[in-house]
Amino acid sequence: MADQITTLEELGAVAGVETAAEELAPREPVRDELGRSYATGKRKDAVARVWIKPGSGKVEVNGKEMKAYFARPVLQMILRQPFTVAGVEDQFDVYATVKGGGLSGQAGAVKHGISKALQLYDPSLRGALKAAGFLTRDSRVVERKKFGRRKARRSFQFSKR
Repeated sequence: MADQITTLEELGAVAGVETAAEELAPREPVRDELGRSYATGKRKDAVARVWIKPGSGKVEVNGKEMKAYFARPVLQMILRQPFTVAGVEDQFDVYATVKGGGLSGQAGAVKHGISKALQLYDPSLRGALKAAGFLTRDSRVVERKKFGRRKARRSFQFSKR
């Protein structure tokens, strides 16, 4: 045995790996030629395609105003959450198309898409959005019905006679 490796730096030098002191490359903004960022959001069975660009805070979903498409105030609040967490209220216009699922799932899908598009447009917002949990897809979906049962888990009514 000629040389013995006693530290991680020596091991890294032998393996040809850069040390941790090397800075990671900062994330670059992702925008198209029109200055928009695009992302896909999902929730339950709903899929939303979302484009954001700097503007006055107008939100359009499937060609309608947000207040016309999502009439319930709770759903409107869900759509505004990423902007309030990132601290950029009324600074971006949103254009979204959403398909599948119900209104609640669609609102969650648009929220997910807005969050992903915001962090692509301005990577400095990623920390706040990730800490709030908006960049993670909510994977909970309806459980399928099983045979021999009334629903997914509910059994048929037991009859003794």
